[in-house]
Amino acid sequence: MAKIEKAVLLAAGRGIRMRELTVELPKPMIEVRGKPVLQHIVEGLRDAGIREFFIIVGYRADAVQNFFGDGSRYKIAIQYATQVVQDGTGRVVDIARNFAGNSPFILSYGDILVDPQNYKSIVDLPDDIEAIITVTRGEDVSKGGAVFLNEQMELVDLREKPKSGEPTSPWYNAGIYAFRPSIFEFTAKLQPSPRGEYELTDAIRELAQSGKKVQAIELTGEWADVRDPEILARLNRA
Repeated sequence: MAKIEKAVLLAAGRGIRMRELTVELPKPMIEVRGKPVLQHIVEGLRDAGIREFFIIVGYRADAVQNFFGDGSRYKIAIQYATQVVQDGTGRVVDIARNFAGNSPFILSYGDILVDPQNYKSIVDLPDDIEAIITVTRGEDVSKGGAVFLNEQMELVDLREKPKSGEPTSPWYNAGIYAFRPSIFEFTAKLQPSPRGEYELTDAIRELAQSGKKVQAIELTGEWADVRDPEILARLNRA
């Protein structure tokens, strides 16, 4: 069993669906219940045992760096890197290769809110598992990733935003992962998707189909992709 102590957070995007809310701030810095989404993520991971953070910034990077600094006030260490070209989640993970080194790491999108208890279930990586993908139910898979699993909750296939008529699944990609450094072998081989982006999900599918075990874990409690003003308003009312 490997105890994970590193996390990579993707916080480079503006989030154009947030409209005027992201003129001054990147989407992960929008406040939910009195603090930025990214702060909820950092504190939840810290409380689960993560000590080293690597935050990938881009749009309005200063807003993130000025807020978190070197992490010392959270009793953690934070490094930063900038995603210069927004060409997809597959490429952005490559930026973290040196940070990860030979260690496993958690990867989270910077706009995903979960019950913090969930982080504790993914910081322990069993020796026979190459990666963990988190899933949730009840979401519209055409807006994200449809996750296809076998009876043992192991990943069989992963489809990004399947169109009507394509195979579908009740399992929705919840946007938090645990990886060993082997993921970099697969991100390095990525080709652009039909959207013209390098998709992390393509690399995860290739990892699973190479014979490695990718285990799915269903998240419990609250889960939210803070992607538009309507979801933000609903979270802040709750």
